[in-house]
Formats: sequence, C-alpha cells, structure tokens
Amino acid sequence: MATLVLTVVGDDRAGLVSALAEQVAAHRGNWEQSELAELAGAFAGIVLISVPDDRVDELTRAVQSLEGLLRVTAHTPPAAHADDDAYNLTFTVLGNDRPGIVRDVTTAVAAHALSIDGFRSRTLDAPMAGGTLFEATVQVRVPSAADADAITSALERLAGEIQVDLSLG
Repeated sequence: MATLVLTVVGDDRAGLVSALAEQVAAHRGNWEQSELAELAGAFAGIVLISVPDDRVDELTRAVQSLEGLLRVTAHTPPAAHADDDAYNLTFTVLGNDRPGIVRDVTTAVAAHALSIDGFRSRTLDAPMAGGTLFEATVQVRVPSAADADAITSALERLAGEIQVDLSLG
C-alpha cells in the first residue's frame, strides 16, 4: 500500500468532498485522515489516504481531473523519523488582532526547532471591546531531548511582548 497526501483547493460548492471520496473509494483507496474547511467562499483541505501501489497513478489522475476543484495535488510523504519519547504541546494564543502575530508565534516555535503538527486560527468580533480578536490553537511536537521549561518560558515571554494571553494545555 502507498500513502498519499492530497491537497485540495477549489471554489466551495455542495458535493466536492463527496466527489473526492468517490474517486478514492473507486480506486480502492482508504481515507485515513483529513482537515477540510471553507474559508471565504473557497474550499481547502488536506487528506491522507492509502491506496494499493498499482492504483496510485490512476487515482492521482482521477482526482486531478475532478470538475470544480481548482487544484488537487498528490504527494508521497517522506519516511517519518520517529522519536518515541516525543510529546505534543498544545497552546492557545488570544489577543487583539494585528498583523504579525502568526509570524511572531511561529518564529518562537522555530527557534526551538519544534515542528508544528497543527495550527488553527480565526478572528472573532469583540463586541464588548469594540475590536477584533485573534485566536490560534497550536500543537507542536517536542522532541524528548528538548528543554520543556525553556520552551514554555519563551512562549510566555512572547505572550508578554506581543500582548496576548497564552494558555498551555
């Protein structure tokens, strides 16, 4: 079995996920994991599938020709480098929206050589304060050899510098 990661981007409309799932099933593929979302009228997502080795090329052509999708790309993921003692650290950032928050947070994460496994963000109206809030939930993979206290301190320092609340969970 081969593993493929499909990235999907298109104009949002009913039936896009169904059309993609139909092609995966028709080529004896197994839909294993996905993150899919509608954002401002566009549909975007990433899907992890497994498919028999002899069906990879056929499935790739089939999903790339789906009507209504702007782009579907199949990627073969590299072999994973396992660190069995690594753990996930999840934190939430919440503060007044302004340009540069994502850059600042991801720079702090990269400075500690951490890999981002998940990043979800959104803006929210703050009717009581009369502005817009930015919220992000970030999941990072922390290698077993990393200094967890130094990472936590760096994130807390950043929260103070960019004036956001930080919740570790």
